[in-house]
This record gives sequence, structure tokens and C-alpha cells, in this order.
Amino acid sequence: MDANFRNKSTNEEIRQRFDNDVDRFSNLETGQQSTIDAPISLEFITDAAKAVNPKAVNLLDIGCGAGNYTLKMLTKLPGLNCTLVDLSKPMLDKAYSRIQETTSGHINAIQGDIRAVALAPGHYDIILAGAVLHHLRGEDDWRLAFTKIYNALIEGGSFWISDLITHSSDEVNALFQDKYSAYLASIGGADYRDKVLSYIDKEDSPRPLTFQLDLLKEVGFRHVEILHKNSCFAAFGGIR
Repeated sequence: MDANFRNKSTNEEIRQRFDNDVDRFSNLETGQQSTIDAPISLEFITDAAKAVNPKAVNLLDIGCGAGNYTLKMLTKLPGLNCTLVDLSKPMLDKAYSRIQETTSGHINAIQGDIRAVALAPGHYDIILAGAVLHHLRGEDDWRLAFTKIYNALIEGGSFWISDLITHSSDEVNALFQDKYSAYLASIGGADYRDKVLSYIDKEDSPRPLTFQLDLLKEVGFRHVEILHKNSCFAAFGGIR
């Protein structure tokens, strides 16, 4: 592993934490509280996916958690075949049970890391990645994941991301980290703020929005779109 990421959590450590945190990811109305504007971003990326691919048949949800992104997508495009990928088996089980009650389409649940799971080329109309890509580490990881996602899409398919980001300027990055810290304290107090910032520091390695947009173009996406940005969070995507 790159020396810059040597002290970061392993996949196994991340999996164990999420195995024990299913309920926090199961509220479709509020989303994950520690994510600024979570319901707005969820609405925007699913609206954009429907607008670009109104006749979609196959959906892939990367890092599906308890299934919120797929469930929201199904309110706009019912009957989708859904492929769910997550490191955590309890998360997958929760997502499967919730989605099974909602779609008439086929559901395929895969426990694993997006960098390692096999994806059929040119198969998916829509791919969603909610609060997951910040677990990627070095640039090779990011390039591998984005290329794999691009190759899994049909021509004209779309890939939508809602995630924690950083900023290229140290000064701007510090500014928004301070604002995010204040936001966390405002919703949960100092102990909650410290807990969230601690696991972000241990687990996550987010990248700037500009880096990700450039990488989407580099791997082949024809169009990239920014749907929403607030502080350290953004919703955006690309169209193959």
C-alpha cells in the first residue's frame, strides 16, 4: 500500500464497522445525517439518472448500504433489475429485503469490493455510487474503479456519484473542513463531531471534485455534470 495510506483502515476493518451500523443507513427520508444535504443529493442523482436513461432496465448500486439509493431510483423507474454491491453482508441483506418488496425486477446481491467484483461489460443503464468512492486510496485505485464502471455501462448509460470530497487548495480545504466540523457539532454536539471526524480520518481518502470530473473524462465519459455541491459534499456524474 502507498505509504500515504498505510495507517488507513483495511477493507476488513471498514466491513466490520458497517456490519454493526446498518440502522443508521436505513432512513430514506433523512439519509445519512453526517452527510450534508443527503436527501437533496439523493433526489438529484436519481432525477438525473431518470432524465438521461428513462428506459433503463438494469441498475448497479455500488456500496449500496441498506439500499436507499436503489429504493429512491425505483420510485422513479419502477421494475428495474438491480445489482447490489457492498462489502458488508448485513448491509446487503437489509438492502435485499427492502428492495425485494419494491421491484418486480431481478435482484442480484454481491458481497465484495468494486475493484475486485466481476461486472458484465456494456450491461448497465445506470450506475449509482453513494458515499463509497471515498474509500478508494491511490490514483491507480481511482482510475481502475472509474474505468471498470465506464466499461460496465451501455452506450449512453450514466454514472452518478454522491460523496464526500476535498478541495485542491489547502486554504479552501481547511475552510470547508472547519465548516463541516461546525455542522457536525450543530446536529450532534462535540462528541458526535469528534466521532465522525475520527472515522473519516481513519477510513476515508476522498479526492477533489475537479480530480474526479477530470478522471471521468479521461476514462471516456462524453459528458460530465455537477448536480449539487455544499461544503465537503457533492453530487455529480458522467454519461457514456
